[in-house]
Order: sequence, then C-alpha cells, then structure tokens
Amino acid sequence: MAEQELREFDVTDEQRELRAALHRFAGRQHDEATLRRIVDTTDGFDRALWARLGTELGALSLAVPEDLGGAGGTCVDQAVAAEELGAALVTGPLLGTVALAVPALVAAPAGDGRDALLAALADGSRTAALVARLTEPYDGASAAGVTADGDRLTGTVEHVPDAGAADVLVVAAAGPDGPVLAVVDPGADGVRVQRCGSFDVTRPVARVVLDGATGTVLATGADADGALRHAFRTAGALLAAEQAGIARRLLDLTVAYAKERLQFGRPIGSFQAVKHRCADMLVAVEQARTAALHAAWAVDDPRVDDADLAVSIAQATCSETAYRVAADAVQLHGGIGFTWEHVAHLYYKRAVADAALLGSAEAHRERIAALVLDTLDDDVREPRVATG
Repeated sequence: MAEQELREFDVTDEQRELRAALHRFAGRQHDEATLRRIVDTTDGFDRALWARLGTELGALSLAVPEDLGGAGGTCVDQAVAAEELGAALVTGPLLGTVALAVPALVAAPAGDGRDALLAALADGSRTAALVARLTEPYDGASAAGVTADGDRLTGTVEHVPDAGAADVLVVAAAGPDGPVLAVVDPGADGVRVQRCGSFDVTRPVARVVLDGATGTVLATGADADGALRHAFRTAGALLAAEQAGIARRLLDLTVAYAKERLQFGRPIGSFQAVKHRCADMLVAVEQARTAALHAAWAVDDPRVDDADLAVSIAQATCSETAYRVAADAVQLHGGIGFTWEHVAHLYYKRAVADAALLGSAEAHRERIAALVLDTLDDDVREPRVATG
C-alpha cells in the first residue's frame, strides 16, 4: 500500500456525539450510588439499564453488522464507547459480551442460530461470555481450556468474566483438528457455572465446568482460530480503551481534589510535588488514549499497522498507565483515598484486575519483541509502523 493512501487518524463528529451521549447517560443513570447498589445484587448489573444501553444508545450493537441487527460500527467507535463506559465503571457484561463474544460470533461462519443470537446480544435482551483462558495473549492452543469430541465439550475454565449471569456461553475448545468454537446453554446438562469472589467487585467472574455438555459447533479449524484471534484482538483494543478511560477519570478526580483540599492554608495543588505528579499522570493518560485508539484503528484497517503489534503496544501501555495513575490517585487523595466510602478504591481494583486480563504488560512486551525484533533480517532494517 502506497504511503500516500494512508489517511491521518481523527475522531469523527459522530464519535464525539457518541462519547457525549454515553457521558450523559452514565452521569444520570449510573452514578456512584447506583454503582454501589448494583454490585451487591445477584447478577452484578442492572438488566434494565443494560437493555437501555442496547436499545436507546446502541452501544452494544456497534460491532454487529447492520444486516444482522446491529449498528455496523467500527472498532474505533467501540473504543470510544469503551473509554467512556470505563471512566464511569458502568457495570454489565461489557467485556464478556461486547468485547469477546460478539466479535467471535461476527467473525465465525453464519449458521446454526448465530445471526439471531447476534441480534439479541446487540439489543441487550441477552448476554454472553467467552469461555476461554484470558490471562495470556492469544496464541491458539493456550486459549482453550476445554476439549471437544464432536459436539461434546469437557473441561474447566477458571475466572471467566461475566459468565455468572450470562444467557449464552461461547466456548473456545481444542478439537482433534484444531480449535473449535461452540455455543452452549448454561442451563444445559453437564454445565456448571460457579460464581467466584473477585478482587474487582464491579466485574464478576465465574468458574465454568463442562462435563460432556452438548454444544452447537459454529466453527472448527482455521475458521475457529480466525474468530478467536479476532475476538482477542478486538478485546485487547477495547480493554486498553477502558483502561485509558479509568486513568482519565482518576486524573480528573485527583486534580479536582488537589484544588479544594487545603494544607497549611493553601490548596495542595499549589505545591510543586503535587503539580509534578499530576503533570506526569496527564502525560501518561494522553499516551494511553493515543495507543488505545491507534490499536482500534489498526484492527479496523490492516493497512494502518500490524493489528497484533498495535494491540500489544496498547495493552502494555494502558495496563501500566491505569495501575500507576490509580495508585497515584489513591496516594494524592491522602487518608480518604484508602477508605471504602471513596470511589478511588473501586477504580484501583478495576485497574489491577484489567492488568491481569488478556496478558500482562510484560507478556505483551515480549510479544512486541517477537513481532518486531525477531522478524528483522538483512533486507528489513526497520520495523513497519504506521505513518498516520
């Protein structure tokens, strides 16, 4: 692709309107009091509010093509939404349904009720979770914690986000001829979904046990591998955007607190040490947002950059930024930042939990080295990067 054919990236007016609409929705319908009430419920999210995200705002249907009942949005559209929803810690199976299950289903071959399921996920009437090992970057074999013998699935997968209240389980399995992607009813025989305690109370996890459960096989071999690879790639970009949103929100809270908290008769924000810390947080947040949007752009358009490389850069950058900004926010809030009553600890826990999903920052840096340095030879002196 000639260099002049690559356009510069910019957020569109429609994406700014989407961000503003989600910001208003979160401020009115999902404030801190609502968040604390919802996390104590059985499902861990409000199904009526979830349905409104799907029907009124269309935030759940961005990844679903229009001919399948969705909005036909781009990954950048989804990243804009993920950042704003992450900034508000909006509860609901966003990771399990929107970031993982829907992209896997979209990339899988049509048939066996897939289209009807996607339409239901897009409007919020049903939820889903991807049953796979989510602690490492996707490399094919390691993602499957379940074995497939025809349509019979057996295995146990720990710490599956959003599986406890999922209406549908999308299972990544290892079959005799390679990866298998199947859909399983969580209420079927041979299926046990055991809710587990989670460090991050805003995102429930569960242990999924399949003992010869019957599933509807959607894809096998290269088709299943492609669907899972697309799901992990998309989820990596969206998780990075969520982490950027968390960091941005914590920066805003910290700056506001530094302006009003008095020490020695002066706002603590007037002290040089606090100013410098906030400035460092701002630089990190802007870098994280840029990396996350670039990753989403690369997922949308392979001409931009190597999508796996861009996603790993975003994951390595945003995981560390969210954690460090969260830790700094707690510290700069002083004693109140450590209390249950203050919201900072909820963001801190989400930042720590997010950093363990889809591969740690260290794992992604190793992947970056493999994708860039290990591929250089005598004819390729420099790694390929986007110019936009």
